[in-house]
Amino acid sequence: MTSIQSRYKLLNATNLKQRPYLPWLVKGVLPAKGLAVIYGPSGSGKSFLSLDLAASIAEGKSWFGRRVNSAPVVYLALEGEDGIRQRTEAWVKHNGLPLPNGLQFILQSFKLSDEKDVDELAKVLPNGSVLIIDTLSKASSTSDENTSHDMGVLTDAAKRLQVLTTGLVLLIHHTGKNESAGMRGHSSLSATIDASIQVSRQGSLRHWTFDKVKDGADGVSEGFKLLEVELGIDADGDPITSCVVQRDNSVNFNAPMPQGQNQEIVWETIQPLLTLGTSGMTGVPPEAICIRFDDAVKAGAEKLPCASDKKKTRSKDALRGLISRGLLKSNEGFIWKTA
Repeated sequence: MTSIQSRYKLLNATNLKQRPYLPWLVKGVLPAKGLAVIYGPSGSGKSFLSLDLAASIAEGKSWFGRRVNSAPVVYLALEGEDGIRQRTEAWVKHNGLPLPNGLQFILQSFKLSDEKDVDELAKVLPNGSVLIIDTLSKASSTSDENTSHDMGVLTDAAKRLQVLTTGLVLLIHHTGKNESAGMRGHSSLSATIDASIQVSRQGSLRHWTFDKVKDGADGVSEGFKLLEVELGIDADGDPITSCVVQRDNSVNFNAPMPQGQNQEIVWETIQPLLTLGTSGMTGVPPEAICIRFDDAVKAGAEKLPCASDKKKTRSKDALRGLISRGLLKSNEGFIWKTA
């Protein structure tokens, strides 16, 4: 009897053991191959963080205390391209080192949905390189990120670039209007990627979080600051400045934190009330300073930037979210801080 040949291979435990472990680019954060995303709201510092990451990878230097395996990096600066000179000069001045030779930039326009653009870009990318596309929005200006079809076209093109270079494609992306909902656009993006890093800002505090890491631990956060660096004086006599990333260990970002704009606003609003609250109420620990839940709702509602008929409901939802996240406790109509 003639056996039928198939391209599918059956692997047993011994065969699997002979396969190599997942190679890391940044240990526990980014794989050496695949598709990843760094995302956050405007002003969170994600582009500065991405440039700092790019330099660390190109140099093979540890990043936030994590081992980095060096690889050539190509930074496609589609957003804020006019400021890329200042950003790189600030990095050089702050670090006292030239930019790594393995870090290169492209400032020309590019569309992920254009097969010709994808093919032309692939020709100049070194094998095994990291391609950073800043931002996905600029690379998909004629596409609708909210539809499964268009998002599928974009992710297929990104994966094609990854296959052609056998490296990592890293997309810089925005959050939607509701930051707590994650990445902007169709949910198929989140399902497609191998890793994602969420960048957040709460006042002057910034941090990034392993939002998704295949075969790694997610939910771990690191704080960072943006330090202003003065580069010179312009023709009008004003200082030319940019920023660089500095690790910030002053805040434990792995502790519970408000999630989303509404929780952040309500949390900040009720802090003075909790300081001036009362103690000794029934159902409340004797040492805890508490306020009435309804008073917190009213105070928060006054500060929320939404329609008047929705303020009270949004404030209640934010407070309940703070309670569920462990920042507040509640009982008998009172709330108080957990610590």
